Amino acid sequence: MSGQPGLTSRLRAGTDPTMPSVAETIAETLVLQGTSHVFCVPGESYLAVLDALHGVQNRIALITCRHEAAAANMAEAYGKLNGRPGVAMVTRGPGATHASIGVHTAFQDSTPMLLFVGDVGTDMIGREAFQEVDYRRMFGALAKGVFVLDRADRAHEIVASAYALSLSGRPGPVVIALPEDVLTHEAQPAVAARIEPPQASPDASAVAALANMLDAAERPLLWLGGPGWTADDVAAVQGFAESAGLPVITSWRRKDRFDNTHPNYAGELGLGSNPKLIERVNAADLIIALGTRLGEVASQGYTVPAVPTPAQSLVHIHPDADTLGRVRRPALAIQSSIRLACAALGELGFAVDGTRWADWTRAARADYEAWVQPTSVVNGVNMAAVIGHLDAVFGGDAIYCNGAGNFAGWLHRFHQHSRIGTQLAPTSGAMGYGVPAGIAAKLLQPEREVIVLAGDGDFLMSGNELITAARYGANVIFIVVDNGQYGTIRMHQARDFPGRQSGTALANPDFAAFARSFGCHGETVERDEDFPAALARARESGVPALISVKTDPREIAPGRRLDETA
Repeated sequence: MSGQPGLTSRLRAGTDPTMPSVAETIAETLVLQGTSHVFCVPGESYLAVLDALHGVQNRIALITCRHEAAAANMAEAYGKLNGRPGVAMVTRGPGATHASIGVHTAFQDSTPMLLFVGDVGTDMIGREAFQEVDYRRMFGALAKGVFVLDRADRAHEIVASAYALSLSGRPGPVVIALPEDVLTHEAQPAVAARIEPPQASPDASAVAALANMLDAAERPLLWLGGPGWTADDVAAVQGFAESAGLPVITSWRRKDRFDNTHPNYAGELGLGSNPKLIERVNAADLIIALGTRLGEVASQGYTVPAVPTPAQSLVHIHPDADTLGRVRRPALAIQSSIRLACAALGELGFAVDGTRWADWTRAARADYEAWVQPTSVVNGVNMAAVIGHLDAVFGGDAIYCNGAGNFAGWLHRFHQHSRIGTQLAPTSGAMGYGVPAGIAAKLLQPEREVIVLAGDGDFLMSGNELITAARYGANVIFIVVDNGQYGTIRMHQARDFPGRQSGTALANPDFAAFARSFGCHGETVERDEDFPAALARARESGVPALISVKTDPREIAPGRRLDETA
Protein backbone atom coordinates (compact mmCIF):
# COMPACT_ATOMS: atom_id res chain seq x y z
CA MET A 1 0.00 0.00 0.00
CA SER A 2 1.19 3.53 -0.66
CA GLY A 3 2.46 5.49 2.35
CA GLN A 4 1.23 4.63 5.83
CA PRO A 5 -2.45 5.57 5.57
CA GLY A 6 -3.77 4.33 8.88
CA LEU A 7 -0.62 4.36 10.99
CA THR A 8 -1.78 6.84 13.63
CA SER A 9 -5.04 5.07 14.35
CA ARG A 10 -3.35 1.67 14.43
CA LEU A 11 -0.71 2.86 16.85
CA ARG A 12 -3.44 4.20 19.12
CA ALA A 13 -5.04 0.76 19.06
CA GLY A 14 -1.76 -0.80 20.12
CA THR A 15 -1.32 -2.88 16.97
CA ASP A 16 1.77 -3.81 15.00
CA PRO A 17 2.38 -0.94 12.52
CA THR A 18 3.85 -3.40 10.00
CA MET A 19 0.54 -5.24 9.74
CA PRO A 20 -2.57 -3.84 8.05
CA SER A 21 -5.57 -2.72 10.02
CA VAL A 22 -9.02 -4.14 9.27
CA ALA A 23 -9.84 -0.92 7.42
CA GLU A 24 -6.71 -1.23 5.29
CA THR A 25 -7.48 -4.85 4.50
CA ILE A 26 -10.92 -3.78 3.28
CA ALA A 27 -9.41 -1.08 1.04
CA GLU A 28 -6.73 -3.38 -0.33
CA THR A 29 -9.30 -6.09 -1.04
CA LEU A 30 -11.28 -3.62 -3.12
CA VAL A 31 -8.12 -2.78 -5.08
CA LEU A 32 -7.20 -6.41 -5.67
CA GLN A 33 -10.72 -7.26 -6.83
CA GLY A 34 -10.60 -4.52 -9.46
CA THR A 35 -12.91 -1.96 -7.86
CA SER A 36 -12.40 1.39 -9.59
CA HIS A 37 -14.98 3.51 -7.75
CA VAL A 38 -16.55 3.54 -4.29
CA PHE A 39 -19.77 5.54 -3.78
CA CYS A 40 -20.40 6.89 -0.32
CA VAL A 41 -22.00 9.27 2.10
CA PRO A 42 -19.40 9.61 4.86
CA GLY A 43 -20.07 8.81 8.50
CA GLU A 44 -18.08 8.81 11.70
CA SER A 45 -18.80 5.11 12.15
CA TYR A 46 -16.37 4.14 9.39
CA LEU A 47 -13.79 6.94 9.45
CA ALA A 48 -10.99 4.39 9.52
CA VAL A 49 -12.13 2.98 6.17
CA LEU A 50 -12.29 6.46 4.67
CA ASP A 51 -8.73 6.95 5.92
CA ALA A 52 -7.66 3.68 4.31
CA LEU A 53 -9.29 4.71 1.01
CA HIS A 54 -7.22 7.90 1.16
CA GLY A 55 -4.19 5.63 1.07
CA VAL A 56 -5.32 4.00 -2.20
CA GLN A 57 -6.75 7.11 -3.84
CA ASN A 58 -4.53 6.61 -6.88
CA ARG A 59 -6.27 3.29 -7.51
CA ILE A 60 -9.86 3.83 -6.31
CA ALA A 61 -11.94 6.96 -6.90
CA LEU A 62 -14.07 7.82 -3.88
CA ILE A 63 -17.32 9.48 -5.02
CA THR A 64 -19.12 11.43 -2.30
CA CYS A 65 -22.88 11.54 -2.86
CA ARG A 66 -25.57 13.68 -1.26
CA HIS A 67 -27.92 10.85 -0.28
CA GLU A 68 -27.34 7.21 0.60
CA ALA A 69 -30.02 5.99 -1.82
CA ALA A 70 -28.04 7.61 -4.62
CA ALA A 71 -24.78 6.02 -3.44
CA ALA A 72 -26.43 2.61 -3.42
CA ASN A 73 -28.02 3.17 -6.83
CA MET A 74 -24.67 4.24 -8.27
CA ALA A 75 -23.12 1.05 -6.93
CA GLU A 76 -25.96 -0.97 -8.44
CA ALA A 77 -25.46 0.71 -11.83
CA TYR A 78 -21.72 -0.02 -11.56
CA GLY A 79 -22.51 -3.71 -11.04
CA LYS A 80 -24.80 -3.76 -14.07
CA LEU A 81 -22.21 -2.15 -16.35
CA ASN A 82 -19.06 -3.72 -14.95
CA GLY A 83 -20.21 -7.22 -14.05
CA ARG A 84 -18.25 -6.95 -10.80
CA PRO A 85 -19.79 -5.86 -7.48
CA GLY A 86 -20.41 -2.15 -7.21
CA VAL A 87 -19.43 -0.82 -3.79
CA ALA A 88 -21.34 1.65 -1.61
CA MET A 89 -20.41 2.80 1.88
CA VAL A 90 -22.82 4.42 4.32
CA THR A 91 -23.11 5.03 8.00
CA ARG A 92 -25.29 3.19 10.50
CA GLY A 93 -29.02 3.55 11.13
CA PRO A 94 -30.48 6.24 8.85
CA GLY A 95 -27.64 5.81 6.36
CA ALA A 96 -28.34 2.11 6.01
CA THR A 97 -32.10 2.52 5.77
CA HIS A 98 -31.72 5.13 3.04
CA ALA A 99 -29.39 2.80 1.13
CA SER A 100 -31.85 -0.09 1.37
CA ILE A 101 -33.61 1.17 -1.80
CA GLY A 102 -30.54 0.37 -3.87
CA VAL A 103 -30.11 -2.98 -2.14
CA HIS A 104 -33.68 -3.94 -3.05
CA THR A 105 -33.07 -2.99 -6.69
CA ALA A 106 -29.85 -4.99 -6.76
CA PHE A 107 -31.72 -7.98 -5.34
CA GLN A 108 -34.62 -7.89 -7.81
CA ASP A 109 -32.34 -7.03 -10.73
CA SER A 110 -29.79 -9.73 -9.78
CA THR A 111 -26.93 -7.22 -9.69
CA PRO A 112 -23.64 -7.88 -7.87
CA MET A 113 -23.17 -5.24 -5.19
CA LEU A 114 -21.54 -4.74 -1.79
CA LEU A 115 -22.92 -2.35 0.81
CA PHE A 116 -20.55 -1.56 3.69
CA VAL A 117 -22.37 -0.11 6.69
CA GLY A 118 -20.55 1.56 9.56
CA ASP A 119 -21.86 0.11 12.81
CA VAL A 120 -21.81 0.73 16.54
CA GLY A 121 -18.87 -0.69 18.43
CA THR A 122 -18.94 -4.30 19.57
CA ASP A 123 -19.29 -3.16 23.17
CA MET A 124 -22.56 -1.40 22.26
CA ILE A 125 -24.26 -4.07 20.17
CA GLY A 126 -27.62 -5.16 21.56
CA ARG A 127 -28.16 -2.10 23.78
CA GLU A 128 -30.10 -0.05 21.21
CA ALA A 129 -27.16 2.30 21.02
CA PHE A 130 -27.22 5.51 19.00
CA GLN A 131 -28.49 4.67 15.47
CA GLU A 132 -28.12 0.95 16.16
CA VAL A 133 -29.87 -1.47 13.78
CA ASP A 134 -29.71 -5.25 13.61
CA TYR A 135 -28.57 -5.54 9.99
CA ARG A 136 -29.04 -9.28 9.79
CA ARG A 137 -32.74 -8.76 10.52
CA MET A 138 -33.08 -5.59 8.46
CA PHE A 139 -31.42 -6.86 5.29
CA GLY A 140 -32.18 -10.55 5.76
CA ALA A 141 -34.86 -10.58 3.05
CA LEU A 142 -33.28 -7.86 0.87
CA ALA A 143 -29.77 -9.21 0.37
CA LYS A 144 -28.15 -12.50 -0.58
CA GLY A 145 -26.20 -12.36 2.65
CA VAL A 146 -25.39 -10.15 5.63
CA PHE A 147 -22.00 -10.27 7.37
CA VAL A 148 -20.97 -8.56 10.59
CA LEU A 149 -17.23 -8.01 10.57
CA ASP A 150 -16.71 -8.48 14.28
CA ARG A 151 -13.56 -10.62 14.05
CA ALA A 152 -10.44 -8.69 13.02
CA ASP A 153 -8.52 -11.89 12.33
CA ARG A 154 -11.17 -12.93 9.77
CA ALA A 155 -11.60 -9.60 8.01
CA HIS A 156 -9.79 -10.76 4.86
CA GLU A 157 -11.93 -13.90 4.76
CA ILE A 158 -15.25 -12.12 5.36
CA VAL A 159 -14.78 -9.50 2.64
CA ALA A 160 -13.60 -12.12 0.14
CA SER A 161 -16.60 -14.29 1.03
CA ALA A 162 -18.92 -11.35 0.44
CA TYR A 163 -17.43 -10.85 -3.03
CA ALA A 164 -17.82 -14.51 -3.88
CA LEU A 165 -21.42 -14.66 -2.66
CA SER A 166 -22.36 -11.51 -4.55
CA LEU A 167 -21.08 -12.97 -7.84
CA SER A 168 -22.13 -16.60 -7.58
CA GLY A 169 -25.24 -18.23 -9.05
CA ARG A 170 -27.86 -15.52 -9.32
CA PRO A 171 -25.80 -12.39 -8.51
CA GLY A 172 -27.05 -9.95 -5.91
CA PRO A 173 -26.27 -7.57 -3.05
CA VAL A 174 -24.33 -8.47 0.07
CA VAL A 175 -24.22 -6.28 3.19
CA ILE A 176 -21.17 -6.04 5.47
CA ALA A 177 -21.65 -4.30 8.82
CA LEU A 178 -18.47 -2.73 10.22
CA PRO A 179 -18.35 -2.27 14.02
CA GLU A 180 -16.25 0.86 14.32
CA ASP A 181 -13.94 -0.34 17.10
CA VAL A 182 -12.83 -3.37 15.04
CA LEU A 183 -11.72 -1.27 12.05
CA THR A 184 -8.44 -0.17 13.68
CA HIS A 185 -7.48 -3.64 14.90
CA GLU A 186 -4.70 -5.64 13.33
CA ALA A 187 -5.77 -7.86 10.42
CA GLN A 188 -4.35 -10.29 7.93
CA PRO A 189 -3.43 -9.04 4.43
CA ALA A 190 -6.14 -9.03 1.80
CA VAL A 191 -6.88 -12.13 -0.24
CA ALA A 192 -4.81 -11.52 -3.37
CA ALA A 193 -6.53 -13.86 -5.84
CA ARG A 194 -9.17 -12.28 -8.04
CA ILE A 195 -12.51 -13.87 -7.17
CA GLU A 196 -14.37 -15.29 -10.15
CA PRO A 197 -17.81 -16.90 -9.94
CA PRO A 198 -18.13 -20.62 -10.68
CA GLN A 199 -19.53 -21.33 -14.14
CA ALA A 200 -22.22 -23.98 -14.32
CA SER A 201 -22.16 -25.72 -17.69
CA PRO A 202 -25.18 -27.12 -19.55
CA ASP A 203 -25.23 -30.90 -19.56
CA ALA A 204 -24.71 -32.48 -22.99
CA SER A 205 -27.87 -34.56 -22.60
CA ALA A 206 -29.88 -31.42 -21.81
CA VAL A 207 -28.56 -29.68 -24.92
CA ALA A 208 -29.50 -32.77 -26.95
CA ALA A 209 -32.99 -32.71 -25.44
CA LEU A 210 -33.31 -29.04 -26.40
CA ALA A 211 -32.30 -29.88 -29.95
CA ASN A 212 -35.00 -32.56 -30.10
CA MET A 213 -37.59 -30.09 -28.82
CA LEU A 214 -36.61 -27.63 -31.53
CA ASP A 215 -36.93 -30.36 -34.14
CA ALA A 216 -40.50 -30.96 -33.00
CA ALA A 217 -41.47 -27.28 -32.77
CA GLU A 218 -43.52 -25.26 -35.23
CA ARG A 219 -43.69 -21.88 -33.46
CA PRO A 220 -40.61 -21.48 -31.23
CA LEU A 221 -39.20 -18.31 -29.75
CA LEU A 222 -36.14 -17.31 -27.77
CA TRP A 223 -36.67 -15.16 -24.66
CA LEU A 224 -33.63 -13.35 -23.20
CA GLY A 225 -33.11 -11.51 -19.93
CA GLY A 226 -31.29 -11.50 -16.64
CA PRO A 227 -27.84 -10.23 -15.60
CA GLY A 228 -24.28 -11.04 -16.50
CA TRP A 229 -24.32 -10.66 -20.28
CA THR A 230 -21.22 -9.70 -22.27
CA ALA A 231 -20.75 -8.70 -25.90
CA ASP A 232 -19.42 -12.21 -26.62
CA ASP A 233 -22.55 -13.76 -25.12
CA VAL A 234 -24.79 -11.56 -27.25
CA ALA A 235 -22.80 -12.45 -30.36
CA ALA A 236 -23.10 -16.17 -29.62
CA VAL A 237 -26.84 -16.04 -28.98
CA GLN A 238 -27.35 -13.89 -32.07
CA GLY A 239 -25.55 -16.54 -34.10
CA PHE A 240 -27.91 -19.14 -32.64
CA ALA A 241 -30.98 -17.06 -33.43
CA GLU A 242 -29.81 -16.44 -36.99
CA SER A 243 -28.85 -20.05 -37.70
CA ALA A 244 -32.04 -21.43 -36.19
CA GLY A 245 -34.20 -18.63 -37.62
CA LEU A 246 -35.77 -17.87 -34.23
CA PRO A 247 -37.74 -14.78 -33.24
CA VAL A 248 -36.13 -13.19 -30.18
CA ILE A 249 -37.85 -11.29 -27.39
CA THR A 250 -36.42 -9.67 -24.27
CA SER A 251 -37.68 -9.19 -20.76
CA TRP A 252 -38.68 -5.81 -19.38
CA ARG A 253 -35.74 -3.40 -19.14
CA ARG A 254 -33.38 -5.98 -20.64
CA LYS A 255 -33.72 -4.81 -24.24
CA ASP A 256 -29.97 -4.50 -24.76
CA ARG A 257 -29.53 -8.31 -24.63
CA PHE A 258 -30.12 -8.38 -28.41
CA ASP A 259 -29.75 -5.90 -31.25
CA ASN A 260 -33.20 -4.33 -31.58
CA THR A 261 -32.55 -3.52 -35.25
CA HIS A 262 -31.89 -7.18 -36.08
CA PRO A 263 -34.51 -8.84 -38.32
CA ASN A 264 -35.06 -11.57 -35.72
CA TYR A 265 -35.87 -9.19 -32.87
CA ALA A 266 -39.58 -9.15 -32.01
CA GLY A 267 -39.90 -6.90 -28.95
CA GLU A 268 -39.94 -6.56 -25.17
CA LEU A 269 -42.35 -8.15 -22.74
CA GLY A 270 -43.08 -5.93 -19.76
CA LEU A 271 -45.34 -3.03 -18.86
CA GLY A 272 -47.24 -1.64 -21.83
CA SER A 273 -46.20 -4.47 -24.12
CA ASN A 274 -47.38 -4.84 -27.68
CA PRO A 275 -50.66 -6.83 -27.46
CA LYS A 276 -49.67 -8.71 -30.61
CA LEU A 277 -46.45 -9.81 -28.95
CA ILE A 278 -48.38 -11.18 -25.98
CA GLU A 279 -50.65 -13.06 -28.40
CA ARG A 280 -47.60 -14.44 -30.17
CA VAL A 281 -45.99 -15.72 -26.99
CA ASN A 282 -49.26 -17.40 -26.04
CA ALA A 283 -49.41 -18.97 -29.51
CA ALA A 284 -45.84 -20.31 -29.33
CA ASP A 285 -45.36 -24.04 -28.86
CA LEU A 286 -41.78 -23.77 -27.54
CA ILE A 287 -40.22 -21.05 -25.37
CA ILE A 288 -36.49 -21.07 -24.72
CA ALA A 289 -36.01 -18.69 -21.78
CA LEU A 290 -32.37 -17.80 -21.22
CA GLY A 291 -31.24 -15.80 -18.17
CA THR A 292 -34.65 -14.34 -17.35
CA ARG A 293 -36.49 -15.24 -14.15
CA LEU A 294 -39.81 -14.90 -16.02
CA GLY A 295 -40.91 -12.58 -13.25
CA GLU A 296 -44.23 -10.86 -12.68
CA VAL A 297 -43.80 -7.86 -14.99
CA ALA A 298 -42.20 -9.70 -17.88
CA SER A 299 -44.70 -12.56 -17.72
CA GLN A 300 -47.74 -10.27 -17.52
CA GLY A 301 -48.64 -11.14 -13.94
CA TYR A 302 -47.45 -14.75 -14.18
CA THR A 303 -49.81 -15.53 -17.04
CA VAL A 304 -47.40 -15.64 -20.02
CA PRO A 305 -46.44 -18.45 -19.76
CA ALA A 306 -49.00 -19.76 -17.33
CA VAL A 307 -48.34 -20.89 -13.76
CA PRO A 308 -47.62 -23.54 -12.62
CA THR A 309 -47.66 -25.57 -15.86
CA PRO A 310 -47.19 -23.58 -19.08
CA ALA A 311 -49.27 -24.43 -22.11
CA GLN A 312 -46.11 -24.25 -24.19
CA SER A 313 -43.04 -26.44 -23.85
CA LEU A 314 -40.77 -24.31 -21.67
CA VAL A 315 -37.01 -24.66 -21.64
CA HIS A 316 -35.70 -22.55 -18.77
CA ILE A 317 -31.95 -21.86 -18.66
CA HIS A 318 -30.67 -19.99 -15.62
CA PRO A 319 -27.47 -19.92 -13.52
CA ASP A 320 -29.34 -20.33 -10.24
CA ALA A 321 -30.77 -23.74 -9.41
CA ASP A 322 -33.23 -22.22 -6.92
CA THR A 323 -34.83 -20.16 -9.71
CA LEU A 324 -35.50 -23.16 -11.93
CA GLY A 325 -38.92 -24.63 -11.18
CA ARG A 326 -39.60 -22.16 -8.39
CA VAL A 327 -42.76 -20.73 -9.99
CA ARG A 328 -43.29 -22.82 -13.13
CA ARG A 329 -42.64 -26.42 -14.05
CA PRO A 330 -40.45 -26.24 -17.17
CA ALA A 331 -40.41 -29.13 -19.59
CA LEU A 332 -36.62 -28.83 -19.48
CA ALA A 333 -34.62 -27.01 -16.80
CA ILE A 334 -30.94 -26.30 -17.45
CA GLN A 335 -28.66 -24.79 -14.84
CA SER A 336 -25.95 -22.90 -16.67
CA SER A 337 -24.06 -19.64 -16.62
CA ILE A 338 -25.00 -17.17 -19.33
CA ARG A 339 -21.59 -17.49 -20.96
CA LEU A 340 -21.57 -21.27 -21.29
CA ALA A 341 -25.26 -21.45 -22.23
CA CYS A 342 -24.77 -18.90 -25.03
CA ALA A 343 -21.72 -20.81 -26.28
CA ALA A 344 -23.66 -24.08 -26.31
CA LEU A 345 -26.60 -22.51 -28.13
CA GLY A 346 -24.24 -20.91 -30.63
CA GLU A 347 -22.89 -24.33 -31.54
CA LEU A 348 -26.36 -25.89 -31.58
CA GLY A 349 -27.82 -23.34 -33.99
CA PHE A 350 -25.99 -24.68 -37.02
CA ALA A 351 -27.73 -28.04 -36.66
CA VAL A 352 -31.26 -26.58 -36.53
CA ASP A 353 -33.43 -26.23 -39.63
CA GLY A 354 -35.61 -23.18 -39.06
CA THR A 355 -37.13 -22.90 -42.53
CA ARG A 356 -40.51 -24.22 -41.43
CA TRP A 357 -41.04 -21.30 -39.01
CA ALA A 358 -39.50 -18.60 -41.23
CA ASP A 359 -42.92 -16.97 -41.81
CA TRP A 360 -43.53 -17.01 -38.04
CA THR A 361 -40.28 -15.11 -37.46
CA ARG A 362 -40.94 -12.60 -40.25
CA ALA A 363 -44.44 -11.91 -38.92
CA ALA A 364 -43.06 -11.36 -35.41
CA ARG A 365 -40.61 -8.80 -36.75
CA ALA A 366 -43.32 -7.07 -38.79
CA ASP A 367 -45.47 -6.72 -35.66
CA TYR A 368 -42.53 -5.16 -33.83
CA GLU A 369 -41.72 -2.69 -36.61
CA ALA A 370 -45.34 -1.55 -36.68
CA TRP A 371 -45.34 -1.18 -32.88
CA VAL A 372 -42.32 1.16 -32.79
CA GLN A 373 -43.73 3.61 -35.31
CA PRO A 374 -44.07 7.04 -33.61
CA THR A 375 -47.40 7.84 -32.02
CA SER A 376 -48.94 11.32 -32.06
CA VAL A 377 -50.15 13.68 -29.33
CA VAL A 378 -52.79 16.38 -29.31
CA ASN A 379 -50.93 18.92 -27.16
CA GLY A 380 -47.47 19.47 -25.73
CA VAL A 381 -44.16 17.93 -26.72
CA ASN A 382 -44.42 14.49 -28.30
CA MET A 383 -41.96 12.24 -26.47
CA ALA A 384 -41.99 9.83 -29.40
CA ALA A 385 -40.42 12.59 -31.49
CA VAL A 386 -37.89 13.32 -28.73
CA ILE A 387 -36.81 9.67 -28.59
CA GLY A 388 -36.66 9.56 -32.38
CA HIS A 389 -34.32 12.55 -32.44
CA LEU A 390 -32.11 11.04 -29.71
CA ASP A 391 -31.80 7.88 -31.79
CA ALA A 392 -30.92 9.91 -34.89
CA VAL A 393 -28.18 11.79 -32.99
CA PHE A 394 -26.70 9.06 -30.81
CA GLY A 395 -27.59 5.82 -32.57
CA GLY A 396 -27.58 2.68 -30.46
CA ASP A 397 -24.28 3.21 -28.64
CA ALA A 398 -25.33 5.72 -25.98
CA ILE A 399 -26.17 4.57 -22.46
CA TYR A 400 -29.79 5.31 -21.51
CA CYS A 401 -30.80 5.43 -17.85
CA ASN A 402 -34.21 5.84 -16.27
CA GLY A 403 -36.07 5.37 -13.03
CA ALA A 404 -39.75 4.50 -12.81
CA GLY A 405 -42.84 6.12 -14.23
CA ASN A 406 -45.01 6.31 -17.32
CA PHE A 407 -42.46 8.58 -18.99
CA ALA A 408 -40.21 5.52 -19.45
CA GLY A 409 -42.80 3.94 -21.74
CA TRP A 410 -41.72 6.20 -24.59
CA LEU A 411 -38.07 5.27 -24.15
CA HIS A 412 -38.69 1.54 -23.85
CA ARG A 413 -41.05 1.43 -26.80
CA PHE A 414 -39.31 3.67 -29.32
CA HIS A 415 -35.59 3.54 -28.60
CA GLN A 416 -33.59 0.86 -30.40
CA HIS A 417 -30.72 -0.63 -28.39
CA SER A 418 -28.04 -2.16 -30.57
CA ARG A 419 -25.44 -3.38 -28.04
CA ILE A 420 -25.13 -4.70 -24.52
CA GLY A 421 -24.51 -2.18 -21.72
CA THR A 422 -26.72 0.56 -23.10
CA GLN A 423 -29.71 0.19 -20.76
CA LEU A 424 -29.64 1.00 -17.04
CA ALA A 425 -33.14 0.72 -15.63
CA PRO A 426 -34.52 -0.88 -12.47
CA THR A 427 -36.68 -3.95 -12.97
CA SER A 428 -37.58 -3.32 -9.32
CA GLY A 429 -39.57 -0.28 -10.50
CA ALA A 430 -37.74 2.09 -8.14
CA MET A 431 -38.12 5.83 -8.67
CA GLY A 432 -35.05 8.03 -8.36
CA TYR A 433 -32.74 5.51 -10.03
CA GLY A 434 -31.93 7.16 -13.35
CA VAL A 435 -30.00 10.23 -12.13
CA PRO A 436 -27.45 8.38 -9.96
CA ALA A 437 -27.21 5.53 -12.46
CA GLY A 438 -26.39 7.99 -15.22
CA ILE A 439 -23.70 9.68 -13.12
CA ALA A 440 -22.10 6.32 -12.32
CA ALA A 441 -22.19 5.31 -15.98
CA LYS A 442 -20.47 8.51 -17.09
CA LEU A 443 -17.79 8.14 -14.41
CA LEU A 444 -17.12 4.55 -15.47
CA GLN A 445 -17.23 5.18 -19.21
CA PRO A 446 -16.54 8.90 -19.75
CA GLU A 447 -16.06 8.41 -23.48
CA ARG A 448 -19.68 7.29 -23.92
CA GLU A 449 -22.71 9.51 -24.27
CA VAL A 450 -25.04 9.05 -21.29
CA ILE A 451 -28.66 10.16 -21.35
CA VAL A 452 -30.96 10.10 -18.33
CA LEU A 453 -34.70 10.22 -18.95
CA ALA A 454 -36.67 11.09 -15.82
CA GLY A 455 -40.22 12.06 -14.98
CA ASP A 456 -40.76 15.13 -12.82
CA GLY A 457 -41.68 13.07 -9.76
CA ASP A 458 -38.90 10.57 -10.46
CA PHE A 459 -36.26 13.27 -10.97
CA LEU A 460 -36.81 15.09 -7.69
CA MET A 461 -36.20 11.92 -5.72
CA SER A 462 -32.51 12.22 -6.63
CA GLY A 463 -32.13 15.55 -8.44
CA ASN A 464 -29.84 16.86 -5.70
CA GLU A 465 -27.16 14.59 -7.19
CA LEU A 466 -26.75 17.10 -10.01
CA ILE A 467 -24.11 18.65 -7.76
CA THR A 468 -22.32 15.28 -7.69
CA ALA A 469 -22.33 15.21 -11.49
CA ALA A 470 -20.99 18.76 -11.63
CA ARG A 471 -18.32 18.16 -8.99
CA TYR A 472 -16.87 15.09 -10.68
CA GLY A 473 -17.30 16.25 -14.28
CA ALA A 474 -19.91 13.63 -15.19
CA ASN A 475 -21.38 15.45 -18.18
CA VAL A 476 -24.63 13.55 -18.44
CA ILE A 477 -27.60 14.85 -20.42
CA PHE A 478 -30.67 14.81 -18.17
CA ILE A 479 -34.08 15.03 -19.85
CA VAL A 480 -36.93 15.72 -17.42
CA VAL A 481 -40.44 14.97 -18.66
CA ASP A 482 -42.54 17.58 -16.84
CA ASN A 483 -46.29 16.91 -16.80
CA GLY A 484 -47.00 18.05 -13.24
CA GLN A 485 -48.09 14.71 -11.85
CA TYR A 486 -47.17 11.22 -10.74
CA GLY A 487 -48.19 9.91 -14.15
CA THR A 488 -48.38 6.17 -13.54
CA ILE A 489 -50.50 6.55 -10.44
CA ARG A 490 -52.64 9.16 -12.17
CA MET A 491 -53.30 6.74 -15.03
CA HIS A 492 -54.42 4.01 -12.66
CA GLN A 493 -56.44 6.49 -10.64
CA ALA A 494 -58.29 7.63 -13.77
CA ARG A 495 -59.02 4.01 -14.60
CA ASP A 496 -60.29 2.99 -11.17
CA PHE A 497 -61.66 6.27 -9.78
CA PRO A 498 -62.55 8.47 -12.79
CA GLY A 499 -63.06 12.15 -12.10
CA ARG A 500 -61.55 11.94 -8.60
CA GLN A 501 -57.92 12.98 -8.84
CA SER A 502 -56.35 12.82 -5.39
CA GLY A 503 -52.72 13.04 -4.30
CA THR A 504 -51.20 12.75 -7.77
CA ALA A 505 -50.77 16.42 -8.79
CA LEU A 506 -47.31 17.94 -8.39
CA ALA A 507 -46.01 21.46 -7.90
CA ASN A 508 -42.70 21.67 -9.74
CA PRO A 509 -39.78 24.08 -9.71
CA ASP A 510 -38.25 25.63 -12.80
CA PHE A 511 -36.11 22.58 -13.59
CA ALA A 512 -33.79 24.51 -15.92
CA ALA A 513 -33.07 27.10 -13.24
CA PHE A 514 -32.65 24.31 -10.70
CA ALA A 515 -29.94 22.77 -12.90
CA ARG A 516 -28.19 26.09 -13.43
CA SER A 517 -28.03 26.63 -9.68
CA PHE A 518 -25.74 23.57 -9.50
CA GLY A 519 -23.48 24.86 -12.25
CA CYS A 520 -25.13 22.75 -14.94
CA HIS A 521 -26.58 23.83 -18.26
CA GLY A 522 -30.36 24.08 -18.16
CA GLU A 523 -33.19 24.98 -20.51
CA THR A 524 -36.86 24.31 -21.17
CA VAL A 525 -38.53 22.95 -24.31
CA GLU A 526 -42.25 23.38 -24.98
CA ARG A 527 -42.41 22.45 -28.70
CA ASP A 528 -41.15 19.44 -30.65
CA GLU A 529 -39.26 21.61 -33.10
CA ASP A 530 -37.23 23.27 -30.34
CA PHE A 531 -35.75 20.06 -28.94
CA PRO A 532 -32.99 19.44 -31.53
CA ALA A 533 -31.38 22.83 -30.96
CA ALA A 534 -31.70 22.46 -27.19
CA LEU A 535 -29.98 19.08 -27.35
CA ALA A 536 -27.18 20.50 -29.48
CA ARG A 537 -26.59 23.30 -26.96
CA ALA A 538 -26.63 20.80 -24.10
CA ARG A 539 -23.95 18.69 -25.80
CA GLU A 540 -21.79 21.74 -26.47
CA SER A 541 -22.08 23.17 -22.96
CA GLY A 542 -19.15 21.22 -21.53
CA VAL A 543 -21.01 20.61 -18.24
CA PRO A 544 -23.85 18.34 -17.10
CA ALA A 545 -26.99 19.53 -18.90
CA LEU A 546 -30.69 19.33 -18.15
CA ILE A 547 -33.51 19.82 -20.65
CA SER A 548 -36.97 20.20 -19.13
CA VAL A 549 -39.57 18.96 -21.61
CA LYS A 550 -43.13 20.17 -21.08
CA THR A 551 -45.74 17.53 -21.89
CA ASP A 552 -49.51 17.54 -21.62
CA PRO A 553 -50.63 15.64 -18.48
CA ARG A 554 -53.40 14.03 -20.53
CA GLU A 555 -50.84 12.39 -22.85
CA ILE A 556 -50.37 9.67 -20.30
CA ALA A 557 -48.65 6.94 -22.35
CA PRO A 558 -47.63 6.28 -25.96
CA GLY A 559 -50.79 6.35 -28.03
CA ARG A 560 -52.97 6.79 -24.96
CA ARG A 561 -54.67 9.98 -23.79
CA LEU A 562 -56.59 10.41 -20.54
CA ASP A 563 -60.28 11.06 -20.99
CA GLU A 564 -61.25 14.64 -20.17
CA THR A 565 -63.37 13.44 -17.24
CA ALA A 566 -60.75 11.11 -15.81
